[in-house]
Amino acid sequence: MAKVLRGKPSAPSFRASLQRTNILVIVGSILFCALLQPHRIPGMVLLETAPNWLLIWVVTWSVKRSPWQGLTAGLALGLIQDGLTAAQPTHALSLGIAGFLTSSLDKQRFIEEDFISALLLVFVMALLVESIFAGQLALGANWIISDLWSHLQRVALSSAIISSLWTPLLYVPLNRWWDRFNALMDR
Repeated sequence: MAKVLRGKPSAPSFRASLQRTNILVIVGSILFCALLQPHRIPGMVLLETAPNWLLIWVVTWSVKRSPWQGLTAGLALGLIQDGLTAAQPTHALSLGIAGFLTSSLDKQRFIEEDFISALLLVFVMALLVESIFAGQLALGANWIISDLWSHLQRVALSSAIISSLWTPLLYVPLNRWWDRFNALMDR
């Protein structure tokens, strides 16, 4: 049992409950994104393309993490997306690269703790993710390159626009939580 002094829990039990809460926030937000991923909700679609919620989560996570944590998160969420859709071609490769690259950026110079930078990151990473996916399609399927190129242009641009527009829905609350979590853990 935790020692209670003046109605406050002891530091170890507070830290443990805070860490459990953080795990719930992480798992809950991933579940939220995974459930939204396959749906085309009216108002969230641009040219029949919905936001890439798992990419938004990977970028949000990777902004303040090491490259290996970004890579791991991208691979894990890519495998989740493969489970929701088709496993061939894989989404794990493109989301893993997006997580690694996002984490590798010079955060002090590029990201100034505002969500405008996150919007730009999601926009660029969505273009990258769709390009990697199209490259896998070109290597593994019988696509005519001109058809694939026109499809890539439409899907990549609409995915980048719609994903970046919905980024604040995840980025702002999750970043606030993780900032608060880190501040409380440092006390």
